[in-house]
Amino acid sequence: MINVNDILKEKGNQYYAVSPSANVIDALRLMAEKNIGAVLVMENDQLVGIFSERDYARKVVLAGKSSLNTPVSEIMSTGVITVTKETSLNDCMQIMTDKHFRHLPVIEDNKVIGVVSIGDIVSRIIREQRNTIQQLENYIIRG
Repeated sequence: MINVNDILKEKGNQYYAVSPSANVIDALRLMAEKNIGAVLVMENDQLVGIFSERDYARKVVLAGKSSLNTPVSEIMSTGVITVTKETSLNDCMQIMTDKHFRHLPVIEDNKVIGVVSIGDIVSRIIREQRNTIQQLENYIIRG
């Protein structure tokens, strides 16, 4: 069964983070620069939250707050659900579907070692399904 480690082997362990005291505009700039939909919020190498485009839309724009002087800590999502390298992609999909998340931090020994997104997971599942279909077609043709 495919797991989170399979995705991290492909995409790497890189993740992007800001401090809780960073202004929202700085987090948004990082997200735009890296073309990502969320950043981790880290304090002293510890995961304390996650800040996403959804957080921005709902907690800044709709609340009439300023991106320039609102700290990420004021609007980040806390109580972040994490996964491990051994978590299956099916389990990740279930968590993301049930909780309406698009990003899951990956933790090992209480340290963040990467992030998987819904796009990473869907892409990998589609590739695996294509491989299975190809193998079945080859089996049928060869007979």
